Amino acid sequence: MSVPAAVPHLRRSLRRFDIMAIGVAAVISFDVIGQIAAGGGQAVTWIAVIAAGFLLPYALIFAETGAAFPQEGGPYVWVEVAFGRLAAALTTMFYWVTNPVWLGGSLVFVAAQAWDGFVFPLGSGTVADYVFKLVFIWAAILTAVVSLRRGKWITTGGAGAKVLALALFTATAVAYGVQHGFRGLEGSVFTPSGAGFLTLVPVLLFAFVGFEAPNAAGDEMLDPQRDVPVAIAMSGTIATCCYLLPVAAIVAVAPAGRVTGVGGFMDAARLVFGIYGSWRGPLLTLVAVLFALALLTQGSAWMIVADRMQAMAAADGGFFSRGLGVFHPRLGTPVRMNLLSGVAATLFMAAAMSLANGDASAIFGVVLTVAITTLLLSYIAVIPALLALRLRHPDVPRPYRVPFGRRGFTVATLLVYAWILLGCWVALFPGTLETFVGIRYDFRAAWGVSRFTFEAFTLGTAVLLLAVGAAGYVTQRMRTQPPHDQDGSSGPAR
Repeated sequence: MSVPAAVPHLRRSLRRFDIMAIGVAAVISFDVIGQIAAGGGQAVTWIAVIAAGFLLPYALIFAETGAAFPQEGGPYVWVEVAFGRLAAALTTMFYWVTNPVWLGGSLVFVAAQAWDGFVFPLGSGTVADYVFKLVFIWAAILTAVVSLRRGKWITTGGAGAKVLALALFTATAVAYGVQHGFRGLEGSVFTPSGAGFLTLVPVLLFAFVGFEAPNAAGDEMLDPQRDVPVAIAMSGTIATCCYLLPVAAIVAVAPAGRVTGVGGFMDAARLVFGIYGSWRGPLLTLVAVLFALALLTQGSAWMIVADRMQAMAAADGGFFSRGLGVFHPRLGTPVRMNLLSGVAATLFMAAAMSLANGDASAIFGVVLTVAITTLLLSYIAVIPALLALRLRHPDVPRPYRVPFGRRGFTVATLLVYAWILLGCWVALFPGTLETFVGIRYDFRAAWGVSRFTFEAFTLGTAVLLLAVGAAGYVTQRMRTQPPHDQDGSSGPAR
């Protein structure tokens, strides 16, 4: 078994708490809480089902693999060892590109809307709006550029702000319900339905994946063999509570139709914070600041890990230039890849602003779907790679093992893979399974565009990424192949 060469200039600084905090900062997605809560009472039911049926086996297999293979690059290394460099390069391309798209087209729009509504008026499409979004994007990139032993405290602060804001909101919603009644429960249906399941499954899978992300900084962990399994268990438990409780609170107190995808959390906060009287405004401002900070650090946490993965792909010969895989000798971060992510996020933000004319709600749903699609597609190779490593390299020391050994690992992997395949299909081809099982589905009402436009955008993005990833791999391979003489023989060895 061979793995990519170790990266110089890296310092081990991540302890168990740091790994857990990066997982919390990356995985708990403020921008999807409203999208989930819009599903009504059954959203609570499906959170519980997917937490037990998907998150639990997902956490088990990644805890074992992350402890057994803790090298820098995480999932890139796992797929490269299992299936080769090309598969790893394509997988990492999808994993990495999700984050500039998400940062520039989803997180920054939600943050700007919250800031405009509760902190300082920005306007829509104004200079102030553009400046806020540019500062937001590049602050996230700067957090990823600084050395991890310092930058980890920023993501830790963001994780704390996220949990604090959600706890304050949930407690306030309960108090509001006691005082004014839980009006949202009137007419709410908690019984799961097929239509609700197919609507929510891609968003919920997107909300729960990513606990393996800190493994991208495996060579910067002090004791990954011992800390990764515990950190995944802790962050998974926190994430489940941070989705289940606020969504249940929103469903309980907000009238049906009041919650929207882009403004759901802050709209619900505006409603329930009325119990504080004259303190309502300042507290809403505080929550909005925490909300924006949490979104920023969520973006930076993903940049920290995804840029390391893509940098490892470049350094290993799987992307256009090995220069993109260079880690700064003093900072120990892939600065060039960080800057490339910042440029990509900025371009995507500008394109989204132009397309939506500054209206966040006009672009949020489509951009979020693209991000969901690209991230879930990356797991098409990652999940089988875990099983391949388990079966082909049983002698690798495994400080943590999935219960019931190889059989337990296999069953858990197959279950997780079935969820991922279902999520990919529903995200790429919404409405097809509904039609197959006889559920009425109005595509234009659901998405606001024709099926042809939607599929051209989502499938077109996937095909473009495959082409770019393959081109990057081929370009590097051509550069590194030895020259050939006219008779076809290789040139002298170097």
